[in-house]
Amino acid sequence: MFREPRTSPIVPSYGDSSLPDLSASILASLTGDPARNVLGLPEAARACLLIIDGLGWELLRAHQAAAPFMSELAFNSRQLTCGFPATTVTSLASLGTALTPGTHGLLGYQVAIPGEHRLLNGLRWPKDVDPLAWQPKPTLYERAAAAGLTAVHVAARAFAETGLTRAVLRGAEYRPASSLGALAAAGLDALHHSERALVTVYHGDLDGVGHVYGTSSAAWGFQLAHVDRLAEQIASDLPLGSVLYITADHGMVNVGPDDRVDADAVTMRELRDGVTLLGGEPRARHVYTAPGAAADVLATWREILGERAWVVPREEAIKDGWFGPVDERMTDRIGDVIAAATGNNAVIASSAEPNESALFGMHGSLTSAEQLVPMLVFSSV
Repeated sequence: MFREPRTSPIVPSYGDSSLPDLSASILASLTGDPARNVLGLPEAARACLLIIDGLGWELLRAHQAAAPFMSELAFNSRQLTCGFPATTVTSLASLGTALTPGTHGLLGYQVAIPGEHRLLNGLRWPKDVDPLAWQPKPTLYERAAAAGLTAVHVAARAFAETGLTRAVLRGAEYRPASSLGALAAAGLDALHHSERALVTVYHGDLDGVGHVYGTSSAAWGFQLAHVDRLAEQIASDLPLGSVLYITADHGMVNVGPDDRVDADAVTMRELRDGVTLLGGEPRARHVYTAPGAAADVLATWREILGERAWVVPREEAIKDGWFGPVDERMTDRIGDVIAAATGNNAVIASSAEPNESALFGMHGSLTSAEQLVPMLVFSSV
């Protein structure tokens, strides 16, 4: 019999303390717009936002020795909620547009393309889907440029022309930098050569190490130490009148072999009954159903998963604010059923998603480990 999970999901605090609130407030602090500065950030001429992929608040607090610089900043900082799903595609869109997931429409790692029997993978963007049509709203960088700011995004060269970059980072001058030293140098150069600037620097390797080795590994701790040095180097050379903000797109949990339910296993074939597409990722599933099958799919997923996940119909997830305000044009991108994993659980699909199913560190759900991210501040104002 289905039992509700004993814990409650952490619903993102949109409009108060979430990633879109951070980017909106940073821009407002640079343009002198107190009405949109909901986080009350200090006015400045230049701001740098360092985005560390995968550095959840709880992970930072648990590894203080590996990250002394950021840990010291954390004592006088606040937490943010990243948004749902707690995944890179969605969070970078929230930061890049200052909009909630339900408004910008990048609602997960894999979501259905309405009217077509296929999924859009936000990290492996299909060539026949126009990123500007998928996400047509103005980005943070376009708004910054319109306000007279120099807008720059620094990240690995491999991401420069991706669909995700075009969808949520357009308007920024993209400066490729793949090493830690190059990231620091490029970000600082942009700040030093502009009187008014919004600069974002993105580092993704910590997330990759966590996926492969887990967040309890020596490899993850060593990588965090390198990232801490990156943050310290940027802070040490900030020009006067600048503020450095440090945040993450999500946290991460380790998922062991016994914590995985395999939707592609013969013994779990009921999870596929009435399901036309299985989207999302192992800890945040969008389940798309055949016409008339949603209620049965909901009941089956609840029965099988039990306390392993919060399993709700689309309408309930929207009503409870998981995605923030939802533009009605985005509704069909959301699964008919949503399954957000609790604890260290995951719903993998070993045949359809062999790479994702083999990961050790995972994210996406509404637990504190995934939802809470740091908002660290270092100022030279």
